Amino acid sequence: MSKVKQEENFKANIDFPGRWLGGVTLILGPLLLLLGVALRYPFDFFFPEQLAAFSEHPTLMTASYSIFAAGNILMWPAIITLAGRISGRRPGWALWGAAFTIFGLFARTFHAGIDHLAVQLVHEQSVELAASVIAGSYGAFHIFKTFNLCIMSGWVILAIGSYRAGALKLYQCVSLALMASLPLGVLKGSTLFSLIATVGLCIALIPLGIKVLAEGSRPSAVIVISRAVMTIVLIGLFFLFGQAG
Repeated sequence: MSKVKQEENFKANIDFPGRWLGGVTLILGPLLLLLGVALRYPFDFFFPEQLAAFSEHPTLMTASYSIFAAGNILMWPAIITLAGRISGRRPGWALWGAAFTIFGLFARTFHAGIDHLAVQLVHEQSVELAASVIAGSYGAFHIFKTFNLCIMSGWVILAIGSYRAGALKLYQCVSLALMASLPLGVLKGSTLFSLIATVGLCIALIPLGIKVLAEGSRPSAVIVISRAVMTIVLIGLFFLFGQAG
């Protein structure tokens, strides 16, 4: 087989992250983000009130921030899957839209780490001390601030690329662009914009996730069950290993 033929076959066989990981994360990622922002919606937006809410409602707030962080992490395969739908007709929009959006996901993950440390200060010390530390360090330099613009602009670029490539319907593209209004930063509560942004993300991506999962041959019940069991076992192992560390 010639080198050119081998390269063509290699390109044709690239299908990352694949039907199952891509489809599931297109559905689950947006739902978790929506649930995360909805759980903290009753509490005031600014960080002193968020820290006070952690002190008064630790289980609810921990669930909110943890679910949001999980949804944020699950979005990277979803974004790559959407970019794959765009790249056939608009490769430039797919490249920059996916790159900016994923860089933004990294930045939000960093913010989640700061949130976790602040919450531990609430539990181990006091709300006042935690609020003082966050207030004193709010303007401190960190490299992830470089990606703040990506957090907002990536979704808009993806939305435009999706429209130009015909990857999503017009209303889905508009809904996807609404994610640019989701507040960013450390210990950010939920506003009406948070709910609108994450509902828009669900409207934009969940139908695509269902479509991706429906494509191709339908696997047997044995394969579906075995994959589900393997996924649950892996998640359990990851959780236990993480707690031991």
